[in-house]
Amino acid sequence: SDYVDTGLFLDHRLTRQMVREQSEGKSVLNLFAYTGSFTVYAVAGGASATTTVDLSKNYLQWAQRNLQLNGLYSPGHEYIPQDCVEFVNEAVTQGERKYDIVVIDPPTYSNSKRLDDDWNVQTGHVDLLNATANLLNAEGVIYFSTNFRKFKLYQDQLTAFSIEEISKHTVPEDFRNRRIHRCWKLTPVI
Repeated sequence: SDYVDTGLFLDHRLTRQMVREQSEGKSVLNLFAYTGSFTVYAVAGGASATTTVDLSKNYLQWAQRNLQLNGLYSPGHEYIPQDCVEFVNEAVTQGERKYDIVVIDPPTYSNSKRLDDDWNVQTGHVDLLNATANLLNAEGVIYFSTNFRKFKLYQDQLTAFSIEEISKHTVPEDFRNRRIHRCWKLTPVI
């Protein structure tokens, strides 16, 4: 009868493993990080640096604790309690272009009192992805995912990328609902 929150979305275990396998020596940005499971996998895979961003300080503390519990905590990893859209826009303004892997798994909708505007993945994804392109290293990749069932990726407005839907590779076979989430790999077009 109690509320149970494990802090872990099981439908992304294959996606987390993909990130782990590609993280050796890489810098990883985890946006809308929740409890940092993608960060844990990246560090376990040998990421040289991670930046974990979430609006919730509680979830970021949980992310740090998850790294500690896995024997992976070190001072070389950043935890930033900030709106992810604001973080990306500030980083772009500052000219930071440093990430090899970016994971973006936003909520479908958020109306936090701490935000000036509500977040909606359908209306916000284009601006967020186009801005995040400016934070990638030349060989960088963005993994973008959503669990919004009616989501439509506006590919024609994402001109800086080569886009590949990889959902069939990221939804585990034991999920009856093969559309539990959708996931794309976006790489910069140079």
